[in-house]
Amino acid sequence: MTGSVIRALADFGISAARLEGYPGVWVGTHSDRPSKIAAVGIRITRERSMHGFALNVDPDMEMFARIVPCGIADRPVTSMASEGVDVSIREVATALADHAARAWGPGLDQAEAAWSAPEAPARPTAGRADVAGALALSERKPEWLRVKADLGPEYRRVRSVMRSLDLVTVCEEAGCPNIFECWADGTATFMINGERCTRACGFCLVDTRRPGPPDPDEPARVARAAARLGLAHVVVTAVARDDLADGGAGGFAATVDEIRRLRPGARVEVLIPDCKGDPASLEVVFAARPDVLNHNLETVLRLQRAVRPSASYARSLAVLARAKAAGLTTKSGIILGLGETPAEVGQALSDLRAVGVDIVTMGQYLRPTAAHLPVARWWTPAEIDELAEVGRGLGFAHVEASPLTRSSYHARRGAAAASGAAEPVALLSRSAG
Repeated sequence: MTGSVIRALADFGISAARLEGYPGVWVGTHSDRPSKIAAVGIRITRERSMHGFALNVDPDMEMFARIVPCGIADRPVTSMASEGVDVSIREVATALADHAARAWGPGLDQAEAAWSAPEAPARPTAGRADVAGALALSERKPEWLRVKADLGPEYRRVRSVMRSLDLVTVCEEAGCPNIFECWADGTATFMINGERCTRACGFCLVDTRRPGPPDPDEPARVARAAARLGLAHVVVTAVARDDLADGGAGGFAATVDEIRRLRPGARVEVLIPDCKGDPASLEVVFAARPDVLNHNLETVLRLQRAVRPSASYARSLAVLARAKAAGLTTKSGIILGLGETPAEVGQALSDLRAVGVDIVTMGQYLRPTAAHLPVARWWTPAEIDELAEVGRGLGFAHVEASPLTRSSYHARRGAAAASGAAEPVALLSRSAG
């Protein structure tokens, strides 16, 4: 790592080296006052190593006069700009990636985060994605995205059960376009821990007002609904509850337990928030042994900060890696149409597969209101099919991809493919997904 930084700096005419007795990368090492230009960090936790570095390209150097950088009082800090080099962060990142690839061998993938901060937020805490030529909210959707409403008896039956038990479905709260198809098939995805989310992702329609306390009877009501509907595969999701010490993990565990008590033959799939990556909270969910553990990556690395400002690409991958290490079948999803490129989607799929994800979903983003992120483009069914083939080539057990695909769409089919077992024969017309 240090060598790659030194060689990249040399590309821009800066002579840098290691300094005996001090970590990092330094310039002027043969003078009586060398200056630090890059910090390097390595940490080992639970037999896992984490590496990183911070290279000063053109920061405000005034701030370093107010602190003791890296705890070294008698050594100044410098930057590439201070050394007389006018270069962009993107150029430096490209040079660093090139040298890292040479040092670490072929097959290195480079994924880039956003190069500038999001514009002024469209919602209180959601940034706008950097989308050139975004589609107007009023633009007519293509034929393949138009859904016919079906308010038949099964739709009304599911709605009646949900209302009678005072339950919330993500189908309604997130404005899912598949609600008529799924409810007509006796399908619904339960949303627990209330209907108000503590985050405000730029794509999501769920209410972001201050949430109330969790309802201790909610898990039992979800289980009763699953029993009344005769569900063979039950999908449970939730709002993010960063206000709770466990991030809402206890609600998931209790709901899984109640469903297993009343519907012992049903598979249970959970779609969880990241619980801020807290290992103890995640372990509460893992210990309940859901049949499928889903956590959505949502978008490519470059767009993460604008699309889900309170989340993290790396944290989401870590959650999925932990779930896989716990022996669970894992699943994740990507939203299409926020400005990502096919290559970036391919990189995200590769990252998901690298941490052992078994099932992946991909579907077209539909802008809920003018206050949400704009649609950059409509992905055609043929283009989405091509992305699905990329996913299959990477070795996912199941890839569910179409313009209208959402996280729990055909969930039963994906779970069966990942487990190698046949779909439950009984009550398929009442299965959630």
